[in-house]
Amino acid sequence: MNRSHFYLVSAAVLAAPSAVHATVYMTPEQAGAAMFPGEALHPFFRELTAGQVTEIKRAAGEAPLSKDLHAWRASSGGWLIVDRVVGKHEFITFALALDASGAVKGIEILDYRESYGSQVRDARWRAQFTGKRAGQSLQLGREVKNISGATLSSKHVTDGVRRLLATYAIVLAHAS
Repeated sequence: MNRSHFYLVSAAVLAAPSAVHATVYMTPEQAGAAMFPGEALHPFFRELTAGQVTEIKRAAGEAPLSKDLHAWRASSGGWLIVDRVVGKHEFITFALALDASGAVKGIEILDYRESYGSQVRDARWRAQFTGKRAGQSLQLGREVKNISGATLSSKHVTDGVRRLLATYAIVLAHAS
């Protein structure tokens, strides 16, 4: 390969758009402060047992992607849980806030790595989860409206919320 051809190919590769579009919207600490304003959050990190993973999968229809549970207990008795799901190809990291009774208080998308489908960050779409509890039906296209152009992200975030509600019921509801 001659030198001019090498530079032409190198310039084309560098100018090509990246296949992955990663945007970090907030950290877990920022999400905690937004969803539990003025409250202290205490880390409650655990490794799920094989039995807990099996129970969560049975209750939610989805197994956790990791055995690592990243949760914080709020001074009000609520919980902040940070987890991730796969969008279409890349991870979506989200935070789920639960009140002291285990009902969804809010959800925040912390980072989104796909090149499209980030409409799951829309506050009106995320508000559909407010008040949901473990054991309630939570299906995309029924209780949760789909977003055209973000179908897989919508489905996987919905599945992730259902899974974290099951995780709360199985692991966190009776934690001290």
